[in-house]
Amino acid sequence: MDVLFLTSVAVVVADPPLSRKLFIEALGLPPEGEGNGYYSSGSVPGSKHFGLWPLSQAAEACFGTAQWPADRVVPQASIEFEVANAEAVTVAGAELQRAGFELVHQARTEPWGQTVARLLTADGLIVGISYAPSLHDVQDDQSPG
Repeated sequence: MDVLFLTSVAVVVADPPLSRKLFIEALGLPPEGEGNGYYSSGSVPGSKHFGLWPLSQAAEACFGTAQWPADRVVPQASIEFEVANAEAVTVAGAELQRAGFELVHQARTEPWGQTVARLLTADGLIVGISYAPSLHDVQDDQSPG
């Protein structure tokens, strides 16, 4: 697997208003709402994407339901690592499975264009292998030719 960079860090929040009070009001970070309860910013130094991800949305993204499964550890955060292209996400997911890790879902392309495969650690961390075209320079994605 060839990880290019850290794509995203998101705090998975059970109480979104309280979390916004901490991260936006008290810490002064710049996340803005996207209209669906998710707050994010590409302007936090050292991060391509920082987010406040409601638990219900994390459950929907991982399991297709707004309720987190009772038999799974509740996540505290999500971290995503970027690879070169969408095909590399599929390859990386298979590599993780061969190494003994269970994916919560295989590589899939989300409506906003990101391709991602995710797993959940025993510690409650959602780990994603991602290809988000918007985070790549056009010249980086073109092969010589």
